[in-house]
Amino acid sequence: MSQTEEHFDIVILGSGQGGKLLAWHLARSGKKVAVVERRWVGGSCPAVACLPSKNEVWSARVAHLVRNADHFGTVTGPVTTDMRKVRGRKQDMVEREIDFHLNAYRQSGAELIMGSGRFVAPKTIAVTLNEGGTRLLTGEEVVINVGSHAAIPDIPGLEAARALTHIEALELDYLPSHLIVLGGGYIGIEMAQAYRRFGSRVTVIEPLRQLMSREDADVAEEMKSILAAEGIDVLLETQATSVRGLSGDKVTVTVHGPAGEQVIDGSDLLVTVGRVANTADIGLDRTGVELDARGFIRVNERLETTAPGVWAIGEAAGSPQFTHVSVDDFRIVRDNMAGGNRRTDERLVPYVMFTDPQLARVGLSEGEALRKGIPIRVAKLPMSSVLRTEATDETKGFMKAVVSAEDDRILGFTMIGSEAGEVMAAVQTAMLAELPYPKLRDAVIAHLTVAEGLGPLFGSVPARSAR
Repeated sequence: MSQTEEHFDIVILGSGQGGKLLAWHLARSGKKVAVVERRWVGGSCPAVACLPSKNEVWSARVAHLVRNADHFGTVTGPVTTDMRKVRGRKQDMVEREIDFHLNAYRQSGAELIMGSGRFVAPKTIAVTLNEGGTRLLTGEEVVINVGSHAAIPDIPGLEAARALTHIEALELDYLPSHLIVLGGGYIGIEMAQAYRRFGSRVTVIEPLRQLMSREDADVAEEMKSILAAEGIDVLLETQATSVRGLSGDKVTVTVHGPAGEQVIDGSDLLVTVGRVANTADIGLDRTGVELDARGFIRVNERLETTAPGVWAIGEAAGSPQFTHVSVDDFRIVRDNMAGGNRRTDERLVPYVMFTDPQLARVGLSEGEALRKGIPIRVAKLPMSSVLRTEATDETKGFMKAVVSAEDDRILGFTMIGSEAGEVMAAVQTAMLAELPYPKLRDAVIAHLTVAEGLGPLFGSVPARSAR
């Protein structure tokens, strides 16, 4: 006998940031909504990604400040890190987040179904429940919000080594004696600095010529210098060729780089080389939903898939891999479901890497502008020239502004420095308002703040060339 279908106005596969916000909104609006979540209530951000990682990064910053307290006149004794307490503090936060999310589902009226969902027909999802049994759901409209997972490269011995991803790294209740990090991108660098500050020896292996390949070379070089000053070994243009051993016990990575072949012995191995969309084996071949060459869902600017009545949001839809972008995906789908015409190509996306100091960027980098043939003017200010840093000893890094050469529009801003994310938000606001850069140059900004550096930064923008 065939299973009885349960019909909903909206079925959302995945409870990530955009999906849960959409579910709560639609349910409060009177829609019958079901959310299918395989593992994490609220999605990965509050459970295993952004919030937990920043929680542990902050614990690492406290450890770093205590170890260096003598510089500021506070005398301490020997400092060690209790990773069980670090993990416990993080887990307490996660439990609070779970309670918050469960309460939000109850209050909104959206139904959260814990289980693995797979399409068996257009807009029809079979759910294998975590508690046992199955349910068959259909929706007038369906939203795919399945996220992504860490890519594991095809390196001999790597799979058998049971390497950590960011998920397992945040669950460690011991301190690795030597953490080897494969990949010099944003996640790898955050984790590398955190574990170094906890007390681990850390080596970062990056196959490209610089860290953070999407950043300008001067940005990457500054970050490399900051990491090196903290005792982190960074190997560039170095490819891991084989792995032996078991992460958590003893692991050996053979690499080939500018110095030839060498062997690196460590205790733990962390892989942070990219992300893969969670689109395999969820039955998309039965839906009319097309994937691109990388396995991400093909969507238009309205976040509609190639199947009628099916939307996709978040990382699986190829959106930039930030929680705040998923929030905007929610707003786009919410408005478009209601007859609007909101688009992804009209947004200005910022991001922050939560190293210490932070890296923040919004808009075009200098390199992107040059590659696109956009005439620009560039201004740069070392953080040592920002008076606030004289008081706090946070002189590392710089601000960089990209301004149009044809008018006074701000096209981009990058900063490595204390409170970079907050300062960037001020520049982003000016960009959204389409303010010419002299408005920031001439603004009266409070002294003694980091944002005060925006005055001299924009005061050094070269004049426009006479035509």
